[in-house]
Amino acid sequence: MRIQVLYHDHCFDGAASAAFFTRFIQGAFYPDAEFAYTGMAHKASQIFEDRLFDGDVNAIVDFKYSSNDRLTWWFDHHQSAFLSPEDAKHFALDHSGKKLYDPSFKSCTLFISTVAKERFGFTAPDLDELVKWANIIDGAQYLDAKTAVELGAPAMKLTLVIEGSKGSDVVQKIIRYMREMPLDRIVEQPEIQELYRPLYDRHLRNLEIIKDRARQEGPVVTFDLAGYDVEGYNKFIPYYLFPSSVYTVSVSPSSFRTKISVGSNPWTPVEPSHNLATICERYGGGGHARVGAISLEPGALTEARRVAAEIIEELKQG
Repeated sequence: MRIQVLYHDHCFDGAASAAFFTRFIQGAFYPDAEFAYTGMAHKASQIFEDRLFDGDVNAIVDFKYSSNDRLTWWFDHHQSAFLSPEDAKHFALDHSGKKLYDPSFKSCTLFISTVAKERFGFTAPDLDELVKWANIIDGAQYLDAKTAVELGAPAMKLTLVIEGSKGSDVVQKIIRYMREMPLDRIVEQPEIQELYRPLYDRHLRNLEIIKDRARQEGPVVTFDLAGYDVEGYNKFIPYYLFPSSVYTVSVSPSSFRTKISVGSNPWTPVEPSHNLATICERYGGGGHARVGAISLEPGALTEARRVAAEIIEELKQG
């Protein structure tokens, strides 16, 4: 039995969801199954090719829905879970009980663990720490911006490696560790430490770059990372640098997309009035009410800047 798991790549919750889903399927259904993992990234032209669903059982966790007939399991918690109205209709007509969606959950890992317990009687107490941290990280449930940016906890160090590593091999190794190993022991693994040290140095450089590039316009912090080698950064840095801000809008080119990131300050005393996923959906993106993103084609910097400027003006209106 070969089980193919498609997960949100370079995301702590995506990796944790894949790890918990594996334990759930092993414990409740197929104890001797072999698991394969494929990382998924949001792109301007998002499609699910048939070749992705090559397992005896195929699953997607923490990522958009596919209407492919070979999809067996699906768990997601994003507001923008469907690529098209047709996909949403396809999901609504599914009665397998194995395709599940609930945007009220702050993390997909907690969603999977809740469903596994309540519907299938499966629990994994040794993964409670993993579930807790996935909810903190994906739901931005940190005590303050300092905690989120200064990376004291093992889970935060691991997040840096997951988000900053090149390719999917490292993330998939971490998924396999997460299935059985506490987070502090994962961080202590020599190959993880080898990656963490230069990534932490880059994290400090990114903080300085954003400090130099960012400016606050009313409630919005904005910056453009074109020309810098910053393919990913800690999304809480803007609120660490500008604690009075409510929103952030940034443009960051990479090898496979031009990304517009839109977020809101988890610690602002002013409750954000805009649904950021809804705003991003207008431009082909999506996310959650408090954080979203838009992926354009590589090199589409002029268009990205135009879209970012429109969003900034909208957010400034309150």
